Amino acid sequence: MLKSRGWSLSLKRIQRLMQKLGIRSIVHKKFKHYSSKCNEIIGKNIIKRDFTATCINQKWVADITYIYTIKNGWCYLASIMDLYTRKIIGYSFSKSMTTELTIKALENAYLNQRPNGQVIIHSDRGSQYTSYEYMKKVKSLGLFE
Repeated sequence: MLKSRGWSLSLKRIQRLMQKLGIRSIVHKKFKHYSSKCNEIIGKNIIKRDFTATCINQKWVADITYIYTIKNGWCYLASIMDLYTRKIIGYSFSKSMTTELTIKALENAYLNQRPNGQVIIHSDRGSQYTSYEYMKKVKSLGLFE
């Protein structure tokens, strides 16, 4: 903007002046999706794009949403939705995208719903959902992935 107005200042000088005046720029980092080169797929695709359910606690779907905040940068929301009611039944929010985030959301959903039958839980094949700890938690709760 300064160049377009005819000013000739170096980047270092602008940085020094901004620091002196207490001015900071807001930088939004672009999120990069990384694809897994691993061919190993953990769990079968039982739902096969059939996202209909005939009763409550029959099918749950899980996903992670990326939320950019000015104060904390990228934050992550793991949520679980019941396909029959289309309501979020469990969630967890964190500054880091870890397996614990997804496990907390799963525990939250299980405690809220208290399913008495076997539930099919469907997610993408992200590392948090294919981790040993998450799969162990799914089995310990009697869910089916």
